[in-house]
Amino acid sequence: MSIGLHRFLCFAPPPNTNFSGEESLVFTKIQKMRTPDTRLRAASISGSGAEYSESLIGKKKQKRRSVAGIDQDELLDPAMLAEPDSYFCEFKGVQLHHKICQEDEHMDSSFQDRASSQLPGRSIKIGFPIILLHGFGASVFSWNRVMKPLAWLVGTKVLAFDRPAFGLTSRVNSLGHLTSNSEDSAPIYPYSMAFSVLATLSFINLLAAEKAILVGHSAGCLVAVNTYFEAPERVAALILVAPAIVAPLIKHKETGESQMTSESQIGDGSLNSSDQDNLFLKIRKILSKFYKYIARATMQMVKGMVDMVSSLYRKVLSAILRSTVALMLVRMIMDKFGIPAVRNAWYDANQVTDHVLQGYTKPLRVKDWDKALLEYTVAMLTDSSSESKKPPLARRLHEISCPVLIVTGDNDRIVPSWNAKRLSLAIPGSSLEVIKNCGHLPHEEKVEEFLSVVEKFFRGLFGAPQEQLLQATA
Repeated sequence: MSIGLHRFLCFAPPPNTNFSGEESLVFTKIQKMRTPDTRLRAASISGSGAEYSESLIGKKKQKRRSVAGIDQDELLDPAMLAEPDSYFCEFKGVQLHHKICQEDEHMDSSFQDRASSQLPGRSIKIGFPIILLHGFGASVFSWNRVMKPLAWLVGTKVLAFDRPAFGLTSRVNSLGHLTSNSEDSAPIYPYSMAFSVLATLSFINLLAAEKAILVGHSAGCLVAVNTYFEAPERVAALILVAPAIVAPLIKHKETGESQMTSESQIGDGSLNSSDQDNLFLKIRKILSKFYKYIARATMQMVKGMVDMVSSLYRKVLSAILRSTVALMLVRMIMDKFGIPAVRNAWYDANQVTDHVLQGYTKPLRVKDWDKALLEYTVAMLTDSSSESKKPPLARRLHEISCPVLIVTGDNDRIVPSWNAKRLSLAIPGSSLEVIKNCGHLPHEEKVEEFLSVVEKFFRGLFGAPQEQLLQATA
């Protein structure tokens, strides 16, 4: 009896041991007296800890991944997150999420009362639809507060859509969804600028309009301006809100006559009639042309080498950005800086409500949002197909001839207001409006002030008779 009891206290009976009735009763009592820690050690020593291992696995499963407070274990298709006023249309294999506001839709009565007292009526009929282009990391939600008021104010349709990689527009594999322009065999990445420009033009067609007014915010201004250069005849006016366009430095130019004289002297090496008989100068002129030819050929060779290195760099960078490490990194960045970035965009962060945060973080519930964001980054950093054909955007701003309004907040911490002021100097005839005590989101933080400056801009353009209207937008 004493030997059997000693074995019981060692937590496990020897194998193939037969107990008497009294010994079995003692064994049962000792098992009940053991503490949880004792039982765990017994399980590990005896090799029968399956139940404990299963409990550990259960606890690991209960630990869920989250990014900015959004559960990443239950991601959904964009259509499952759509709202009652959401629409989807297919463009080159991508389901583009968009919303449309009509001029006769129900308007909040409190806003109508404020608008009636602050704005001079609804006499503006601009005759063109408005397309809203959101900025980086935003979506249709960012225009939520001004879509209906704009439609009510100017008596036209207002459309906003989510660009690929943002909002509820479908996420696609760019390598598997390379689309081709009907006029050009070169593939177009769904996350590239070219794709966004073509999508914008397609929405003008969807609205059955010859022209539209493009309103861009931050990086959306790049889409608006590039759309203008792609098809200037389709853009009636541009409104650039906190434009993320690097403004060029304004340089003082020489007088036209002196500049032409100096260029002609440098360019062709022209000589006075008295010097033409000088044999030495003739030889120098011939050598000068020969050196220019050699320099031009050398520059072309160097450019080819640079293009080759640049191509290799783009391939390596693309591979890195599509790696698992990059995927983990983008999740960490969004988790750590996503919500603080939204708050930083406002002048008064106390006005950032839970509703605002939920609106901005909702796209994190879409399947493959992280992969799409990386694909967008790849396209932004490596897509230089048009750079060799066209000069940089900053050098083309002076070519914009349609009416342009630039709106900025005086306390914009993301795109400083001085850049918007410099941009207004680079675009001929553009208007600049600075909203006080406002951050990077004038259309969200200062709705009434934003609508007021837009109304002023439209009234200056379209308050004229129809004949003048057609001349101004021709």
